[in-house]
Amino acid sequence: MDGTRLVTHLAGLGRLAVAFSGGADSALVLAAAVRALGPADVLAVTANSASLAAVELADARKIAADLGVRHLTPATGELDEPGYAANGRRRCYFCKTTVLSTIAAVAAGHGFPALATGTNADDAVDPFRPGIRAGDEIGVHTPLRTLGLSKEDVRAIARHWGLTWADKPAAPCLASRVRYGIPITTATLARVERAEAAVRAALSARGLHCRDVRVRDLGGTARIELDTALATEVRDDARLLDAVRAAGFAEATVAAFRSGALNHEPD
Repeated sequence: MDGTRLVTHLAGLGRLAVAFSGGADSALVLAAAVRALGPADVLAVTANSASLAAVELADARKIAADLGVRHLTPATGELDEPGYAANGRRRCYFCKTTVLSTIAAVAAGHGFPALATGTNADDAVDPFRPGIRAGDEIGVHTPLRTLGLSKEDVRAIARHWGLTWADKPAAPCLASRVRYGIPITTATLARVERAEAAVRAALSARGLHCRDVRVRDLGGTARIELDTALATEVRDDARLLDAVRAAGFAEATVAAFRSGALNHEPD
């Protein structure tokens, strides 16, 4: 079982901090580290910034508490990094350099010199992941990538262990919703977060559930991306479109969800 391999691998790293986003990948690394080392020798560290949705931070807090590990949430200053704020195609590199350097320093200061992330084997072959290079330069451990564990492997192990978040949808940072070239600001990220919350609330009011929700900021206008069948059903729903406009966008449209959609746009 791959879960056993992961636990054995982490046991060899010793006292370990995990850069913990609250997503399934880093949550599995955290859970496996607890199995390998015990909760006292594991530290969860979540970068608390405007690019992390409040609901994701709440999820991270709950998972860490359930696992019985200490959880730190230091503020990170990626918005002060010009390369990040400019929102070019290397934005993730500048972000991860700042975030992982901060997390590594905080972890070391608490007696955890080794740091692991949830980078998986699928991430390693994705051409749109410049942040992985930043982690490699800093020297973080990537146990899922090292062992060749994919996203589906992660979910399978989590299900086998009975972890309630095994099928949690991916939730990349809020900056990933903003079209390249549009500057990243606190206000930009807050507008996206408000709009996505408004979309979920509008769908819930109609008794509708959507696994993947994204509001893409195209520069004043928004593209609401939903599960394919649902996108067709609500394409002209005035209440849904009005909810996104009320969040601060001049106009909104609905489309089928596509992971990393903005990465595939031409320069």
